[in-house]
Amino acid sequence: MARWENGPGILQGADVGIPVEIAASYRTRTRGLLGRDGIEGALLLTPASGVHTFRMRFAIDVAHLSRDFTVLAVCTMPPGRLGLPRLRARHILEAEAGAMARWGLRPGLRLSVETAGRTR
Repeated sequence: MARWENGPGILQGADVGIPVEIAASYRTRTRGLLGRDGIEGALLLTPASGVHTFRMRFAIDVAHLSRDFTVLAVCTMPPGRLGLPRLRARHILEAEAGAMARWGLRPGLRLSVETAGRTR
């Protein structure tokens, strides 16, 4: 499989197609949602197994995804928290709090990401 690149995509497999920003480089993963007041859609951190919300301005939903994009766990994290890494997690999906419930994301659901003519 080719390496991931930063950029836009569409997350499939939930009740709706979700616009997603892919953060694949160290710099973009480290920055994440820091300094933002919100996000349209979601942010996919890859590779990643855990996140924190220090210096965040808003609460977020976090989904831990396995290598094949199966949702392992979904939780909501308020600002100023440290999330423990998940053992089998390879990707992290972040969105504004409440978004993942609206999208129907739940453990066991298998997702895919479409990017510039490629589906993963």
